[in-house]
Amino acid sequence: MANGAKRTRVLIIGAAGRDFHDFNVMFKKDPRVEVVAFTQAMGQNMAWSKDDIGPDGFKDRKYPPSLSGRRYPNGIPIWPEDMLEDAIVKYNVDICVLSYSDLPPEKVRSLEIRCASFGADFRIMAPEHTMLRSTKPVIAVVASRTGAGKSTISRSVVRALKRHGRKVVAVRHPMPYGDLARQKVERFANYRDLAKYETTLEEREEYEPHIDAGNIIYAGVDYEAILRRAEREADVIIWDGGNNDSSFYKPDLTFCVVQAFRPGEELVYHPGAVNLRLADVVIINKVDSAKPSDVKKVDENIRKVNRRAAIIHCKSPTIVDHPELVKGKTVLVLEDGPTVTHGDLPFAAGYIAAKRYGARRIFDPRPYAIGNLKRTFDRFKHLDNVLPTMGYGVQQMKEIEKVLAAIDDKVDAVVMGTPIDLTRVIEIKQPIVRVHYEAQEVKGKRIAYFVDKLLKEKGL
Repeated sequence: MANGAKRTRVLIIGAAGRDFHDFNVMFKKDPRVEVVAFTQAMGQNMAWSKDDIGPDGFKDRKYPPSLSGRRYPNGIPIWPEDMLEDAIVKYNVDICVLSYSDLPPEKVRSLEIRCASFGADFRIMAPEHTMLRSTKPVIAVVASRTGAGKSTISRSVVRALKRHGRKVVAVRHPMPYGDLARQKVERFANYRDLAKYETTLEEREEYEPHIDAGNIIYAGVDYEAILRRAEREADVIIWDGGNNDSSFYKPDLTFCVVQAFRPGEELVYHPGAVNLRLADVVIINKVDSAKPSDVKKVDENIRKVNRRAAIIHCKSPTIVDHPELVKGKTVLVLEDGPTVTHGDLPFAAGYIAAKRYGARRIFDPRPYAIGNLKRTFDRFKHLDNVLPTMGYGVQQMKEIEKVLAAIDDKVDAVVMGTPIDLTRVIEIKQPIVRVHYEAQEVKGKRIAYFVDKLLKEKGL
């Protein structure tokens, strides 16, 4: 860059995840660009008040110098998305880059208008530009929406690889809500590692099934460093996506999971609609819980935008370990938090299982909600009679404990729709019913067929 040339001033609009990855890959070392700030959407895991804000965004939250590099010796300030316009003005921003996922088109358009109104261009990165290349084969499991059932598909892919004796390492989409410098590279091989990194319930819901299957799983902030570590111990790397975000790694095979409950959303939500168009295999999941007409509509929509992809229909039957504790009883249902909050589903596997196994009554926890749980119900009014596992910190886990204690004598059992054993981190006095579910192909080729084909092509 010529001396005196103006650097493009960039603000990254994110939610503590892809925003950091996009910075690391696209902007960190680019002398033509100065990233002046991040904004973060205040989801169910974060809240702020005026006391939290100083002249440069959050007083106690920034992208630290140890991660931002030599060009940013003081780190990079982070602002709440609600104050996007303030940050644009303060830092004289040229371009705002959208870097988070599972957004309806009207939200994307709203952000674009907000930026343009204050003189900043608006940009969405093509997934290809931020994908790192691996020396090992990469299989990506992504989705069109949160709650589509990626985890069951990832487990199916792992089983197919292990049948060939291949060592699998899964890399999970970032969820860095704590000390970012300490979370640069996280490796999970056992339950002690979950405690070591002070994982949230959201993280445990994704990591524990891999640990139970004997897999190594990585996550963190620096996905270049994570990839190079993972390559040392993997024959094949699985990108285990979060929400409906695109893969951070260049895949050799992409499965995109679409849920049949919400036909049409697969065509428009950001960036799931891109995932659908780039997929090698599209899986319409949970067809056993959806209307046949909706399944047919989703199938037609896929063909409109991606004629080359193979399509698989999967069911996801729920099984409980103690059906006698459900039939004819009053039960409280605990559901996976992200699936029923920003995934926009009124209920998930726990509720479906409680109905299937004949619960007399599904208890409404809303009158007993406190703190963040109450705010969650106030914000996500679509929720049915379920208690989302909002455990992004110790305080939120304690709130779940208090709600369960308050209704101790009002329910016969707790139906756990989340894939983890919550009793490891939360005291539950009521009898517990665990819900289990796995994807089962009912139409189209099997998932293993495409995995086997890739291994053959790679000489593995």
